Amino acid sequence: MSAKTNSTSRTVAHTVPALPVVGTLCERELVRFFRQTNRVLGALGQPIIFWLLFGAGLGSAQVGESGRLDYAHFFPGTIVMILLFTAIFATISIIEDRREGFLQGVLVAPVPRWAMVLGKILGGSAIAMLQGLVFLLLGWLTGALGWAQVITATPSGLLCAILLMAILSIALTALGFLIAWRMDSTQGFHAIMSVVLLPMWLLSAAFFPMNVGGWLGWIVRLNPLTYGVVGLRHCLQNGGGEAAQLPSLALCWGVSLAFAAVTFSLAWWIAGSRSTADLL
Repeated sequence: MSAKTNSTSRTVAHTVPALPVVGTLCERELVRFFRQTNRVLGALGQPIIFWLLFGAGLGSAQVGESGRLDYAHFFPGTIVMILLFTAIFATISIIEDRREGFLQGVLVAPVPRWAMVLGKILGGSAIAMLQGLVFLLLGWLTGALGWAQVITATPSGLLCAILLMAILSIALTALGFLIAWRMDSTQGFHAIMSVVLLPMWLLSAAFFPMNVGGWLGWIVRLNPLTYGVVGLRHCLQNGGGEAAQLPSLALCWGVSLAFAAVTFSLAWWIAGSRSTADLL
């Protein structure tokens, strides 16, 4: 009887459509976001603050005889920083859902585990993309107002940048999912993220040059986020300028897609495993 019951349960699980589950969980993340006014204001205010600070600060700063710092150099890295922090911290909702009992209800539902993982990841990615697109629009506005030309991309290059931002958002949200799944407290999540996020961004060619020597240079080259920053430079600078001396756009796309595939696969795997404590 037990074997028959288990077989029936597996049959039911396979007959439940997964796409509605993905859409519902993604929509739930967005509804939760838009219902929290403080998060919406923060999502809109953060890109504007970065735009004003970086535009005004880098536009007036002097470095020896080289003149002003190049705002266009830091623009792709700033986009990635916004995506990084927003995407990963959006996965705090996993810890909240566990406390509220919602996550347990989803886990016992007869749906594929990957559908739950994908729905949560797409919801967090959409929130990150919202902020990233706001900052991208402000970058275009910077050039339109004649302040600084940070985007020289063609329409196809701009589309390439948006698609690459989407891939990076998925990869980073999946990375946050991977860490948040084993956490029981938001305080612990913030502690781990503060150790991981800032070094990951600093060593992504957003701050240090990719040709830095020594062991630091190897870390920059092995950091998958580096290729997201370089790829955005290619797309937004139309393959010219500084981007011409960096790894090819094809390599950047390959690494970014692999990064997203690996983090999603690991998130899917860890969601199906049993955990007993934080990070165990």
